[in-house]
Amino acid sequence: MTAIVPDNLNPLEPGATLGVLGGGQLGRMFSQAASKMGYKVCVLDPAENSPAAEVSAYHVEAEFDDELALSNLAQVCDAVTTEFENVPADSLRFLEDKIPVYPPSHSVEIAQNRNKEKSFFKDHNLPVNSCAAITDASQLELAFKTMSGKAVLKTARFGYDGKGQQVCENITELQTAFESFGNVECVLEDFVPFDCEVSVVLARDVHGNIEAFPVVENQHKNGILDLCIVPARVPEEVQKQAVLVAKSLAEAMNYIGVLAVEMFVCDGAVSLNEIAPRPHNSGHFTMDACNYSQFDQQVRTLAGLPVARIIQYQPAIMYNILGDLILKNGFEWQALQQLDNSHVHIYGKAEARIGRKMAHANLLGNEVDSLLASIEAVITN
Repeated sequence: MTAIVPDNLNPLEPGATLGVLGGGQLGRMFSQAASKMGYKVCVLDPAENSPAAEVSAYHVEAEFDDELALSNLAQVCDAVTTEFENVPADSLRFLEDKIPVYPPSHSVEIAQNRNKEKSFFKDHNLPVNSCAAITDASQLELAFKTMSGKAVLKTARFGYDGKGQQVCENITELQTAFESFGNVECVLEDFVPFDCEVSVVLARDVHGNIEAFPVVENQHKNGILDLCIVPARVPEEVQKQAVLVAKSLAEAMNYIGVLAVEMFVCDGAVSLNEIAPRPHNSGHFTMDACNYSQFDQQVRTLAGLPVARIIQYQPAIMYNILGDLILKNGFEWQALQQLDNSHVHIYGKAEARIGRKMAHANLLGNEVDSLLASIEAVITN
């Protein structure tokens, strides 16, 4: 089953209702962007109170595989998107039989399983490091022998923010990690001694036009994105290569919507890490540093509008605000909000927890080093 594309490709008029599966912060920022453009939003999420439902016109409180709720969503909405990749692909296919769904289920399904993802990269001759699918403990030793001596074991599904991942340097560590993951399907990836990680967030519309945001340099702590620097501090040739790979991937997937593509940079070349079929943490800088945000592009592509041409006004950094910082003694929102050229976006979550994404701050300026020093001074006090 393929996604419905309207025969006449006429964009949805303001006043139409857009659906989003998922009520987290990405859904919240999508709803805010849609409202600005004159669209109503209906959120489907099982939580009674969610960040997205708080700012949306309608909320269907139901599980993502509830067919009655999905049918109701299809009756209310003119098109539907998703804010996270683990919504059941069958639910997207169910909706696709009734209304346009972007990104299409086939694209989301690829991103839901790391083995499918890696196979897709290889099948389309896109740069990716050595890897092997693991479905049984008996495969571990042979697979590890094909690696460079250090490898990363990752669960094939549901791993994010460093969860379900373990760096292993010998077969004993590998076997222990596989058991700790519950002996579920995994992928074993050769360890990449990368210089840095970058990402490209792009949008592709129903006509096949693609617009990419500037390449982002990502820094992580404990497996969670901590800081983004835009434009990335890598050679121009590497930036061009990253954008080309991301666009080639979007075209190969026949993707419609906003797509985030994460890559490693090693010795002047890029290698694909993983994709996210939705707006992404590393694209949050676009809300203040660009003429259109990633959420504006998500609304545009869902509504059948052409992708907008992107201009970045000035360099930016994005700092991810986790519950860890908020729970720290002496933390004050005002310290972040009072920084020059600082834009703080709070997600409306009821409770701060360790590792939970609570907000982000975008800092704009001409000198990246001074921006980094400003944020460092606040978070270390």
